[in-house]
Amino acid sequence: MNTATAATLPANAGWFSRAEAWLDARGKGAWIAAMVVGFIFFWPVGLALLAYMIWSKRMFSKSCRHSDFRADRRARHQAAWGAMKPSGNSAFDAYKADTLRRLQEEQEQFESFLDRLRAAKDKAEFDQFMDERSDAARKARQDASLREDEDA
Repeated sequence: MNTATAATLPANAGWFSRAEAWLDARGKGAWIAAMVVGFIFFWPVGLALLAYMIWSKRMFSKSCRHSDFRADRRARHQAAWGAMKPSGNSAFDAYKADTLRRLQEEQEQFESFLDRLRAAKDKAEFDQFMDERSDAARKARQDASLREDEDA
């Protein structure tokens, strides 16, 4: 167990808490490896680990470190709130509102550009498909007419 993990555990932590902290320190890959080993040696252990990973939301989170996840979520929430609350300076608040409005418009324009780009790409791919299809049909007609000429 590394020193950072040992520092966060109480002195009387049981073997399960120590094992959980050890696996959390190594990330989701360690949890998955433990589950696979559990399935290999004794399938109920692997099944229990899978159930625990799903129940504790370790399976679907980006990280197994819940405290980091909560801190990140809290920081995002505070940043979002900080962007919305007034500063008390009307000139700055007007500037901020104008900048946010301008950024929103630019985002909408960019999304519209991406939509047009996707549509153009789809049309080009479709046109290429139709050209290849018509080339294949023309080649098949030519081959058929050559065979008819040879037979005659």
